[in-house]
Amino acid sequence: MAATRRPGRNHLFVPGPTNIPDRVQRAMLVPSEDHRSVDFPALTKPLFQDTKKIYGSTDGTIFLFPASGTGIWESALTNTLSRGDKVLASRFGQFSHLWIDMAQRLGLEVIIQDEEWGTGADPQKIEEALRADKNHEIKAVMVVHNETATGVTSDVGAVRKAIDAAGHPALLFVDGVSSIGSLPFKMDAWKVDCAIAGSQKGLMLPAGLGVICVSPKAIKVAEGAAGRNDRLARVYFDWEDHKKQNGAGYFPYTPALPLLYGLREALACLFEEGLENVFHRHHVLGEATRQAVAAWGLKTCAKEPKWNSDTVTAIVVPEGVDAAAIIKHAFVRYNLALGAGLNKVAGKVFRIGHVGDLNELSLLGAIAGAEMAMLDNGIKVTPGSGVAAASSYLRENPLAKA
Repeated sequence: MAATRRPGRNHLFVPGPTNIPDRVQRAMLVPSEDHRSVDFPALTKPLFQDTKKIYGSTDGTIFLFPASGTGIWESALTNTLSRGDKVLASRFGQFSHLWIDMAQRLGLEVIIQDEEWGTGADPQKIEEALRADKNHEIKAVMVVHNETATGVTSDVGAVRKAIDAAGHPALLFVDGVSSIGSLPFKMDAWKVDCAIAGSQKGLMLPAGLGVICVSPKAIKVAEGAAGRNDRLARVYFDWEDHKKQNGAGYFPYTPALPLLYGLREALACLFEEGLENVFHRHHVLGEATRQAVAAWGLKTCAKEPKWNSDTVTAIVVPEGVDAAAIIKHAFVRYNLALGAGLNKVAGKVFRIGHVGDLNELSLLGAIAGAEMAMLDNGIKVTPGSGVAAASSYLRENPLAKA
């Protein structure tokens, strides 16, 4: 029997991929063209400068790879480090866990600081570990800025202060895949050395374009490691190949052409709204979601308000309830895509992503759908309570700053 058509659109509320603005979709409908032509740099050269703005950087260097954020993780590690180097990493969610796993598989020695899931990086512990490293064997500190598995945002500025307080020369690597373009990010002020982003989150594009902003310090370290016999192997993700061609507006291999046109339009969207308004909008939508959770009588995975993420909320279901069943029901019955619990929180949470091209009514639809899916699965929430709480908050808190 043929599947029945489902009217209306799918409501995408995972924390990535995110909704793509119509104008960005139209911008990507381009014919193939010669990426070696004399006209091509008119597209690419401004991108290298404009993309730095969402990082809060003027000093950094942008590299654009046809890759996901995972590929850019690898780029940061392999261009700056050598086999056996020590790195310090906080682990408090699925994505910090996966980045650590990659570092280990590449041949790095990872000093892991495990934190409770629902919390984030601990600057004090980082400072203590660096102070104890008298010989400066730790070459880098790895931090996930926004952990989507648990809906937690770490304080990168505090991590930088910890590194400086310890007087340690370690590089600072930050995974900003689900924060850059949505949350305030101050690459230069925080002295971040490698900041990683993916196109499918705050940049409101399909997956497939990996972005990294690299500090002058990290560029210098990479250049110094180029001739070492124990350097980590890299070919596809080698910055040197890009540096040779990016300045003229070209790439060492075929770029993801439609995504470059989409990036140009997505950046235009962000700049027209104003980055401060973008950050404010995400905060208001995040807080509205948390108001709904409180009205349902449930808790978020984030252990304290200071950890709350403004791009995703992970909602803990009551004991004995399978969150995966709620997610499946929301999708099948209401055409609503919610985020699944991962690793330690699998089956214990469902996630509402409030990142990207969203407004008040978009979010209220997701909250209503989640509420109905919970009621259908026996969770005793008061019908309409979450929507009422969120709508009341949204009415009092405009998305744009005055």
